Amino acid sequence: MGWLVASLQGVGMFFLHPVFYVSIILSLFVGYLRVKRERRDFTIRINSLFQELRQLLPIGLLIGVLLSILTIGSGVVIPFAAILLMGIFTILLSLTFQVRLLSPAYIVGLSFLTIVFLAGREIEIPIFSEAFHSLDQPVYPSLAVLLGLLVLAEGILISKGGSKQPSPNLMVSKRGQVVGTYKARKIWLLPLFIFVPGGELVVPIDWYPVFSIGELHFTPIVIPVLIGFSKTIQGSLPKIAIRAQARKVTVLAVIVTTLAVFGNWYSYLSIVSVVLAMLGRELIHYFSKMNDRKLPFYFSQSKLGVKILGVIPHTPADKMGLEMGEIIMKMNGSQVSNEHEFYGALQKNRAHCKMEVIGHNGEIRFVQRALFEGEHHELGLLFIEEGRKERSRAM
Repeated sequence: MGWLVASLQGVGMFFLHPVFYVSIILSLFVGYLRVKRERRDFTIRINSLFQELRQLLPIGLLIGVLLSILTIGSGVVIPFAAILLMGIFTILLSLTFQVRLLSPAYIVGLSFLTIVFLAGREIEIPIFSEAFHSLDQPVYPSLAVLLGLLVLAEGILISKGGSKQPSPNLMVSKRGQVVGTYKARKIWLLPLFIFVPGGELVVPIDWYPVFSIGELHFTPIVIPVLIGFSKTIQGSLPKIAIRAQARKVTVLAVIVTTLAVFGNWYSYLSIVSVVLAMLGRELIHYFSKMNDRKLPFYFSQSKLGVKILGVIPHTPADKMGLEMGEIIMKMNGSQVSNEHEFYGALQKNRAHCKMEVIGHNGEIRFVQRALFEGEHHELGLLFIEEGRKERSRAM
């Protein structure tokens, strides 16, 4: 009964934590900036203002539960000072509005290094003073293990949700041509069940927890872990580029977690694993960005027809199965090479549209659909408009 009551109280801490409310505010702000940019480029919003908020918790909840099972099973115990620092660094990095900095590699890594630096020093700040005085060692392997597991969660989140509904963007290339890029900015909130030292609960098994910090009494709490991802793609389809980066983050997480586990016996490996996580995550971002910039613009004018930059959800184009990056070669039997010709050919038959589309595999397929009144003006397709060149250059 004591464990049940303590666990329920720990769950309540999730909704009292400042990071929970910061995540909501940040999601709404990111959504506002996205909608503002979409209206500037295309005169309409492509997805709802609340898209980021709706994606904040569902997948994060699932990953958080799975991760909590791992932390509970292994008995990862985190000092309260680390919980405090993780919350502070999350809020500070959120204020930069650089969503990519909300990676566990940076948040937990900075918390770990701060403890290493401040351990044994006199801290005369309320709350901080008590939290740091309770530290009995400068290196906590359990925190390094948590970092590795959270980076693994980050890789899974990027793979499963990073490429969902990226936002198209218009820009002008160095050659003065209007081209399209995609911006993916995602924020996920994970509820993480962990133990902190102190309290009334006694360990149930002699060997438990494995990754302890020397205490025999614990308090269970649930904390919100905010994870962010941001990437601009110009040289390939967003799904391909984002999943490639997710694989690299996952590999880094496996290496870091392995080193962190051995850090339970060799403390210097804990420091190595944390530094490797921070450096590796930054290098993945840098080289991914540089490699993408070396590629030609994927969303540019095509000689084969009109390339689709984006498809607005729940529109006729979406229902026809058209996808970003595909090329419309013919509309109602007429060859088209730009948006003006496309809509001109569409007007030939206001009750029906038939398209010849070149798919991602290079094969041609036929797409057709009956049109109802008004739908020919709202197919839901976004193209790279030549007429927006001067407007884009001014951005």
